[in-house]
Amino acid sequence: MNVFVLCTGRCGSQTFIKACSHFSNYSSAHESRMALIGPERLRYPANHIEADNRLSWLLGRLDEVYGDAAFYVHLRRDVAAVAASYARRYNFGIMQAYRDPGIIMGLPKGTDPIAVAADYCNTVDRNIELFLKDKSKQMKFWLESASQDFPVFCDRIGAEGDLAAALSEFSIRHDDTPRRKRFSLWRTPVGASGAG
Repeated sequence: MNVFVLCTGRCGSQTFIKACSHFSNYSSAHESRMALIGPERLRYPANHIEADNRLSWLLGRLDEVYGDAAFYVHLRRDVAAVAASYARRYNFGIMQAYRDPGIIMGLPKGTDPIAVAADYCNTVDRNIELFLKDKSKQMKFWLESASQDFPVFCDRIGAEGDLAAALSEFSIRHDDTPRRKRFSLWRTPVGASGAG
């Protein structure tokens, strides 16, 4: 079974995947196919857990390929914390794509970056909720209650491995690196030649 972690970003998705790396019966990756287009963009290996906030813009295609056969996690974090994090990244990445001249056109100058970030979060979360309306295998997962939610997640997908080590990942901050620097790193998409 494939598992998709759908989220706004800036809500613990890297930490979630680090925790899943302790499973012996699933592979896992974070944003592993984001540079691909067409059918290759969603061609994940079987029994794979993928977290990628860009999937919220590909939900129609995700439904077409995986439909109700996959398990879906709606990863959430306090929206004020997510918006504050995105406001610090206002001039690059997903925020640059969302605000003027991206999804929003003609945004008045001086608009509060936190308000724009909160609008982005609301848009993505509503998209995910609508997508999940007819999915039989899903759960909402709050970063703030990871110690309670992660064991439930493990049970729901039949995960095997070191649960204690997996849970310990939630006490480590995994993404303090500015996105600009991380994009310069080489990435091999999951399922591509040389990928694990």
